[in-house]
Amino acid sequence: MSDSSTDLREYDAIARAVHYYIDGAISGKGDDMKPAFHAAATIFGYAGDEFAFPGPIQGLFDWNDNNGAATHLQARIASIDLIETVATVRLELDNWNGARYTDLFTLLKVDGEWKIMNKVFHLHS
Repeated sequence: MSDSSTDLREYDAIARAVHYYIDGAISGKGDDMKPAFHAAATIFGYAGDEFAFPGPIQGLFDWNDNNGAATHLQARIASIDLIETVATVRLELDNWNGARYTDLFTLLKVDGEWKIMNKVFHLHS
């Protein structure tokens, strides 16, 4: 098997990890997102001028539980950059209950699985 087919499988595995996050946003359940993230993952970003969610990813799960289902969410993976066991993903999200976000994820392949280690986001005005 060629290296390119291996890379394609890795890109697909990375996209599957990100889709757990998207599915959790749509369902409004933090538990649906959890498989995407490493237990030690972090989140940082701005909501307007406010530095939001600085710290453990559990803050995102709690917010998602309280925010409710985003049934009209449109999500698009804009880019995936892969370097062996490290990847970055840019995700564009529109209509997360009326809001638009850009998420940047760093992922690490841990025990054979891609896990989001960090989420940095921007809430568009």
